[in-house]
Amino acid sequence: MFLNYSESKFDKFGYYVLGSLVIIIFNFLGQIPLTIAFASSLIESNIEIKPDANPMDLLKAIPSNLRLFLMLFPFAFSFIGVWLVSKKIHGRTITNYFTSRTKLDLKRIIFSFSLWASLMIFFISFDFFVKPENYEINFKPIPFLILFFISLIFMPIATSLEEFIFRGYLMKGFGNLFRNNFLPLIFTSFIFGIVHISNPEVSELGYETMYFYIGTGFYLGIITLLDDGAELAMGWHAANNLVASLLVTTDWTVLQTNAILKDVTEPSMGTEAIVNLLFFYPLLIFIFHRKYNWKNSLTKLTSRF
Repeated sequence: MFLNYSESKFDKFGYYVLGSLVIIIFNFLGQIPLTIAFASSLIESNIEIKPDANPMDLLKAIPSNLRLFLMLFPFAFSFIGVWLVSKKIHGRTITNYFTSRTKLDLKRIIFSFSLWASLMIFFISFDFFVKPENYEINFKPIPFLILFFISLIFMPIATSLEEFIFRGYLMKGFGNLFRNNFLPLIFTSFIFGIVHISNPEVSELGYETMYFYIGTGFYLGIITLLDDGAELAMGWHAANNLVASLLVTTDWTVLQTNAILKDVTEPSMGTEAIVNLLFFYPLLIFIFHRKYNWKNSLTKLTSRF
């Protein structure tokens, strides 16, 4: 079982609250370069800051690739906090929070990554050829090459940190608190959704988009519990953000990059969100279930310990 009860005093929920604060502090420290670059760009460009200004619009004063690097850097820096929390507070390895296996199963990560990346590339390409009027060609060789290396290196680090926090650290912390699998799944899914509330998509489309983020949290939590590890979630999450950053950009999402295509349609997430939640996520769970021969699925989602 991925979640289990620990008698160690260092696994009491208060230590998980402390550990979360440590990781948050390191994340804030990692944002210092972005803050400096942001302030410098505003001063140099003489942009007037209005009370109702969109933060992402202001961040556009920073060149796109540099902006993406500075936005992803705090995730990498936060892994210092992750190591300190795992080793010094709980006396565990980082791997213990990712999986119940003795080491990370790279084959699982690669399979999940390849499957979701392939599906995304296929359907984005299909949509482009069917409705080319919805896109502009945004490809610029040198900026894209720089984007490619930034995304390839730092995007998996960023998504792995999110999986450590939500499907690993907090899920185990709530598991030790509630001594069951179901409540940690509920809590971590809602928290995962809430932390995305500052995304430009939410301010552009409204709070009803939160159901997509919460639903995605449920999907990632379910496959983590059923597979006794976060490897499949890690692969999916990395593929999702990496492909999105490289293939399609918009003026209203959190990933505004030098991608190959630019979506010029009116801001909308409704159809895509519903298709993902009601079709693709169940399909992926079914594929993983068949491939890894999951047993006692309902028990793994609701069991007490």
